[in-house]
Amino acid sequence: MCLDHKISCSCGKTAASFNLRDDAMPVEIIRGLYCPECSASLAVDGSSMIADNGWVIDYDMEIARFAAASKKSLPREDLTPEFLFDEGYCTWKGVYPGDVEDSAAEKAELLKICSEDRQRYILEFRKWASGRMVRLAQAGWRKAKEA
Repeated sequence: MCLDHKISCSCGKTAASFNLRDDAMPVEIIRGLYCPECSASLAVDGSSMIADNGWVIDYDMEIARFAAASKKSLPREDLTPEFLFDEGYCTWKGVYPGDVEDSAAEKAELLKICSEDRQRYILEFRKWASGRMVRLAQAGWRKAKEA
């Protein structure tokens, strides 16, 4: 079963859904979430926070270390916010907050082409997929830069 872990940001104006790889970490490791608006005056503490294109996730590293202690494959001493985010143990569902919804809408638009011209649809879909990651990387999203 796949659960949607959606968390509102500090100001309450928006929210983000999270993936928790292998359910190795509980959602409670997220101590706070800050959108670009509510993170504007936030001092980012690299020992527990990660910034991604204006968004900031504040991890409870004590809970993360406790959860990691029961998993032999996870580091304990050098567990960092970067590791949690980049390795997918507690990261955005998709490339950025709202990516899953945005991607579905973009794909739905492309599907309209399929009923008219299947060959064109395949070409447009390929162009969309590769161009999308480039566009997201240029926009500054951490996960798109890795891809």
